[in-house]
Amino acid sequence: MEVAVSVVLTIVGLAMLCFGGNWLVNGGVTIAKKFRISNLVIGMTVVAYGTSTPELAASVAAAGEHSAIILGNIVGSNIANVGMVIGIAAILVPLAIRKSVLKKEIPIMLAVSVLLVLISIDGEISQHDGILLLGGLGIFAVYTLRDAIKQREQNKEKTEPDKKSSHLKSIGLIGIGIVFLYIGAILTVDNAVVLAKEFGLSEKVIGLTVIAIGTSLPELITSIIAIRKGHADIGVGNIIGSNIYNILMIMGVGAALGGVIISSDVYFDYAIMIIFSLSLLIALKTGIINRIMGVFLTIGYIAYLAVTFFK
Repeated sequence: MEVAVSVVLTIVGLAMLCFGGNWLVNGGVTIAKKFRISNLVIGMTVVAYGTSTPELAASVAAAGEHSAIILGNIVGSNIANVGMVIGIAAILVPLAIRKSVLKKEIPIMLAVSVLLVLISIDGEISQHDGILLLGGLGIFAVYTLRDAIKQREQNKEKTEPDKKSSHLKSIGLIGIGIVFLYIGAILTVDNAVVLAKEFGLSEKVIGLTVIAIGTSLPELITSIIAIRKGHADIGVGNIIGSNIYNILMIMGVGAALGGVIISSDVYFDYAIMIIFSLSLLIALKTGIINRIMGVFLTIGYIAYLAVTFFK
């Protein structure tokens, strides 16, 4: 009976994370457009922050006693974002990626991933490491802010009429989204831990699979909607930004709150995360992630899930 209740509450929690993340994104994008920011920057900032909030909420809820869930959630989400989200999106519609993204933003995502590996070598991501990651977040925020200001200057003539009611609605969506994310995170983490113990799975495996997929659903839904509407920059920027924030912001906050112990088998997951990220550079020549690559990414992700469950 306890298992059945935990399954239901986990599903409810994941659903709340998805709805909350999407409402937060919808409200944030409306407000961001008021400031005349490009789709790519919106994707890498407002949308990426919004869709990363479920990971943040789940990780904060797991901080301390269940720190293995934090690590599994972050690494698993970054793998799911590329393998599941970009893979499925590319199968539906081939993704055109700006050369500037391939030359700047994706290398930043790779550098941040390597940094995570380096600070894990001593067997712990300490509170000091968490502060280091949050410092990196500040540097990346300055980088994106400068880019946004530059674009705002270039788009001075593109102004939107002031719609107070629209702004109030957007702020309301953000508020509701935050509440849903908070409650959903607590339900998901607490009941996922119960399931992990019941089925003999480690908390890291639960974090890498159930929670990682659940908290990546906002990225999947948002990216597919954006790409189907012809805004591929929002979809791709969302994934790159989310993967960067997952490490710098979410791991930074989680580690700063109580440190995260590293097990030796996590290096396999680190390697998969970096390989998936490197695969995006295949598009450097053509600037397109085509359907064939989308199929390979999706199959690769399914294979990774199978190995994770049975290794």
